[in-house]
Amino acid sequence: MRFLACAIAVLVLCISVAARVEAAESLQLDGQFVQGGLVFGMAPVGTKVTLGERQVRVAEDGRFVFGFGRDAASNATLNVSYPDGREEARPITIAPRDYKIQRIDGLPPKQVNPPEEVWNRIKRENAEIAKVRAVDHPEALFASGWRWPSIGRISGVYGSQRILNGEPKRPHFGIDIAAPTGTPVVAPADGIVVMAERDLYYTGGTIILDHGHGLTSAFLHMEDVEVSVGDRIGQGGRLGTVGSTGRSTGAHLDWRINWFDVRVDPALLVPPMPSATN
Repeated sequence: MRFLACAIAVLVLCISVAARVEAAESLQLDGQFVQGGLVFGMAPVGTKVTLGERQVRVAEDGRFVFGFGRDAASNATLNVSYPDGREEARPITIAPRDYKIQRIDGLPPKQVNPPEEVWNRIKRENAEIAKVRAVDHPEALFASGWRWPSIGRISGVYGSQRILNGEPKRPHFGIDIAAPTGTPVVAPADGIVVMAERDLYYTGGTIILDHGHGLTSAFLHMEDVEVSVGDRIGQGGRLGTVGSTGRSTGAHLDWRINWFDVRVDPALLVPPMPSATN
């Protein structure tokens, strides 16, 4: 009986090891293959991955991530070079989405475009934001998983767009969470604070968290900014509070996620919004 038990244990171990080896030799993708979607992958250690012409960072344990923009084309190719010399060109189909379009006419010009005297400030602030979003931090902090950064009513969705006085404005690239001023805002995933500003022109109190591999979260219009650049924040760690700073018409959190310069939909990463009374 003892010999039989040992033999069974060895067999189970061999099967387990074989399964891990098989998994390690293949490319695994999991996520949303739609416009605005984010895809998480696993590959054998030492694999090189490119999406189109863009090199994708692969972590030491084989993790990687990439995303598709709001208006991404319907097809893309993931080129994979395995450490054993194999090459693979994996086609990816990206599903289209319908976006909410709102037309508003008869607005005073100053409500459509900002005054000329603030354009230099806007350009300077946008350059700083682009700079921190371009960083390719090697830690896969996004592996912590995702949660809502605040609880409230969804008042704005990713991809929506306004046409003001016949002029199409930039689409909305985040998700708006309407909540009273002072409502806590927490980190949706592990991250490092790379921006903590209290008064940007458009977004007022602004925090950007780096989740690694070019993946960042931005939290806009905040009343209180309670973190500093360089702080490491675990999932659920407090960042500050909801506000209505910058160009905002009411208290809400605008939560955005970028993969480098590609803007993706945060709502695709989290479950349905829980009740504020839970």
